Amino acid sequence: MSASVSTASHIVDRQAWREDRVSHGTRSIPEERALALTYNGGTYAVMMGTPCDLEDFAIGFSFSAGNITRADEVESLEIVEVENGTELRMWLTPARAGYLRERRRLIAGPTGCGLCGVESIAEALKAPADVGTGAAFSSDQIMEAIGSMAALQTLNTATRAVHAAAFWTPKEGIVALREDVGRHNALDKLAGALTRGNVRTESGMVLLTSRMSVELVQKTATIGASVMVAVSVPTALAARTAEAAGITLIAIARDDGFEVFTHPHRISFTHTVRRHPIAD
Repeated sequence: MSASVSTASHIVDRQAWREDRVSHGTRSIPEERALALTYNGGTYAVMMGTPCDLEDFAIGFSFSAGNITRADEVESLEIVEVENGTELRMWLTPARAGYLRERRRLIAGPTGCGLCGVESIAEALKAPADVGTGAAFSSDQIMEAIGSMAALQTLNTATRAVHAAAFWTPKEGIVALREDVGRHNALDKLAGALTRGNVRTESGMVLLTSRMSVELVQKTATIGASVMVAVSVPTALAARTAEAAGITLIAIARDDGFEVFTHPHRISFTHTVRRHPIAD
């Protein structure tokens, strides 16, 4: 479901000290590179991220940021290796290029920066899209969905150091899963995969292995999913934003259950809990 682990991680030598003993060996660690997103020859943002699924990242970032509304508004996409990083060179349709021209600037973002490209507090905290009626799920389906992620997190299995974002439906299970050292990048990659695949998102849920912050809720609202599930605790602003967007926010999803923070009407509770291993 994702790029080869070999392109996104490295085996390095290391010394380990445990129980008063030193041992020598190797460990797999994730790669991190500067990823420059350019539109029609101008740099819009520079992110730090894992160099895999970069086509999905370019489209997903563009979609989440509002620079495009459909994948076909990117007329061409070229991935170019440069000194110390990678450029994701996109050429937009004339209409989108004109729109973006007013917003374009050079921004440097840290690992997993979620709000690159905004100029004001008002823009950063703008009202999210309303997800509408959405789909309903049982508690067993929530447990099945979050438990099914671990087996597909190949990069995290190798490194234990990256986040994952996935999309799950009752009929298909996990439709797509993407990984990155940055949790926002992982969700952008997922958004790109769904957008490029023309996936209908109103019938499924977004799954996250990270804590839930406001940017992730905003991105999920843009994707159009009405339910999002995370293994960690949401921030208070994330919960308020999910409430405003009509999103059912489920967090602290572990192998023994979960907690629902907003719009619980979409969840029916059953008595059988299916236990699954939850990835670190």
